[in-house]
Amino acid sequence: MSFDPGMLHNNGHTAYANGTGPGIRETGVVEKLLTSYGFIQCSERQARLFFHCSQYNGNLQELKIGDDVEFEVSSDRRTGKPIAVKLLKIKPEVLPEERISGQVVSAIPVHLDGKSAPGQVPTGSVCYERNGEVFYLTYTPDDVEGNMHLDTGDKVSFYMETNKHTGAVSARNIQLVKKKQMRCQGVVCATKEAFGFIERADVVKEIFFHYSEFKGDLEALQAGDDVEFTIKDRNGKEVATDVRLLPQGTVIFEDISIEQFEGTVVKVIPKVPTKNQNDPLPGRISARIGFTDKELPFGEKDTKSKVTLLEGDHIQFNISTDRRDKLERATNIDILPDTFNFTKETREMDMLSAQRNHAVRIKKLPKGTVSFHTQSEQRFMGVVEKEVVAATAKNASPTKVKEKESEEGVIAYEDCGVKLTVPYHAKDLDGGSHPQVGDKVEFSINEVKRTGQQSAVSIRVLNRNASNAKRLHGFVATLKDNFGFIETANHDQEIFFHYSEVCGDLDNLELGDTVEYTLSKGKRKQMATKVCFPLLVNGIVEDLGATVIMGKVIRPLRSVDPSQTEYQGLIEVIEEGWCGTKSLNYPFGIMGMANKADCLQKGELVKFQVCTVSQTGQKMACYIVPQRRAMVECVKDQFGFITYEVGESKKLFFHVKEVQDGLELQTGDEVEFSVVLNQRTGKCSACNVRRVSEGPKPVATPRPDRLVNRLKSITLDDASAPRLVILRQPRGPDNSKGFSVERKTRQPGVID
Repeated sequence: MSFDPGMLHNNGHTAYANGTGPGIRETGVVEKLLTSYGFIQCSERQARLFFHCSQYNGNLQELKIGDDVEFEVSSDRRTGKPIAVKLLKIKPEVLPEERISGQVVSAIPVHLDGKSAPGQVPTGSVCYERNGEVFYLTYTPDDVEGNMHLDTGDKVSFYMETNKHTGAVSARNIQLVKKKQMRCQGVVCATKEAFGFIERADVVKEIFFHYSEFKGDLEALQAGDDVEFTIKDRNGKEVATDVRLLPQGTVIFEDISIEQFEGTVVKVIPKVPTKNQNDPLPGRISARIGFTDKELPFGEKDTKSKVTLLEGDHIQFNISTDRRDKLERATNIDILPDTFNFTKETREMDMLSAQRNHAVRIKKLPKGTVSFHTQSEQRFMGVVEKEVVAATAKNASPTKVKEKESEEGVIAYEDCGVKLTVPYHAKDLDGGSHPQVGDKVEFSINEVKRTGQQSAVSIRVLNRNASNAKRLHGFVATLKDNFGFIETANHDQEIFFHYSEVCGDLDNLELGDTVEYTLSKGKRKQMATKVCFPLLVNGIVEDLGATVIMGKVIRPLRSVDPSQTEYQGLIEVIEEGWCGTKSLNYPFGIMGMANKADCLQKGELVKFQVCTVSQTGQKMACYIVPQRRAMVECVKDQFGFITYEVGESKKLFFHVKEVQDGLELQTGDEVEFSVVLNQRTGKCSACNVRRVSEGPKPVATPRPDRLVNRLKSITLDDASAPRLVILRQPRGPDNSKGFSVERKTRQPGVID
């Protein structure tokens, strides 16, 4: 419908629906707003009035639904209906309270044209916290001070405003407190000893970061990794903080064309860059792209074939466009075959070396294509005449160390009846075994093509020379983090060894393994070197007694009690009638234990047999089995404790995985178990836990006689007599600590 502003009763007649005279103004709320007209809901009375946008005194773009307005009432001359005229926007009333701190949770969307239709004002939302609850409020662009655009996550402060007509609460007078720290992306372009640099993906620029700001495995960080980071200002310079790895391929700097182009090299990359050269793309390619002649730059990393480019070369390439500054350059540059046909160039194969003549157009060949050595397929047998000399001591000079390391060993062998010798180096040994003088070895011969010099490689020890330093036998008694101890063949002492002296896989080394070693002098005492395992050694124990004896541990092994000086443990016989005496003692070592990992404590009861060591004739305890029985004190989720005293603790820890047959133990169960010592923590725990007998089950106690007699005397017919109401069946203890209390309301006359 069309509206004529001249068709209003402005002559002073009382033609208003509410009988008011001209000049009296009312207030209301904009309920509906279209392109050229709208409707107002009156505040003082139940009426909905039409208004034309030409009657609004102000910027129509600032008027929106829900705004408070003041107006006069007139009537439409054509229809006689009341309408609102002379509209004026009323400033909202701000509650007199302190500013509230909050955060933007939904930013106002930004339109491309920056405008919107009347009544369709875009809104955002902010949130704030009160007493642990989070509340959300809407806002419009007019509510932001300074005409500033807010982003999601920005810290802000504002007032709350309540619309007195609709009751809606919104945020007003919003001020920016702190901008959200934006996360940027990039690629690590350089790593130093304690810091590195990142090439940013948003601008053509590098940014510094310290390794302390990297959140991840620093050992795995390397140049080329995609990362994200936050930019902070420190001492007037931008640095990257909170650096985190991104999946490989996340950050993309450039778009490479699918189409390939052909061109000509007009400027090559200089072999020796000048001091003033700062251009990272010094090369130039001339090509006709579309209908335009272009000159594109390129750098060292843009050549695909690794062939040295010369001016005038005919090449093919792709075009790379940088997303940051739209710079175009040539990449994946490959020289075309017709270039070599035209120049008639010849090629040679060689490895890179320092020569007076210099090579051009270098092409990388597959690894192993060029070799300076030949290795014989035949394997030779020989004997070591001279060992490789090890490196010198710590205090030797660097030059002397190099001389010592350069010394080589010598192997004597026969070929077609002729006695020959060949040198060898430590790096050519197979396995961790170092040959000694007199050892029999197997090897191949390597010959240098240029000089014809020969050396032994792939050397493997076949047999040790019996005339070498004595090789002793022993048994692994203790294993620590990087060292251990070997029990001698006589079972009377222990010898230290370092894991670096072990020949073989350390993961296969276990307690009780028989090993072979050489005894050498360490800094303070003797130590075992060149430890080899496993070995099968016979004759260690003989004359095993068949009688099983009861005994008591009066001294444990030194691995259990490091404070004692003797290595061996000691067991006292407590069974009467054994050899006519009660105080007979037998020593024992790690090989005497039935379970090598078991940790015998002082005072424990054991069963054992007596055996004789073949080398010394000494009688020792062997096949020792501890007799341990104790009660389960408590069981938690995945572990529990046994009432067994170990050291200073009166409770022994166990894990449910150590319980045999998968049984669920209960408090009071009697169990048998073994005790093992954690070498790293020095604490003992139970393993191989087996239930011997179940503990007593909880039984509900009977009702006391006094209560039973009282219940018998109650007359149910008497309404005033106490009545018995069963609330729940009685329950016994539930194996938990303390009491389980149920609160119930006692009714008058009810016995619980």
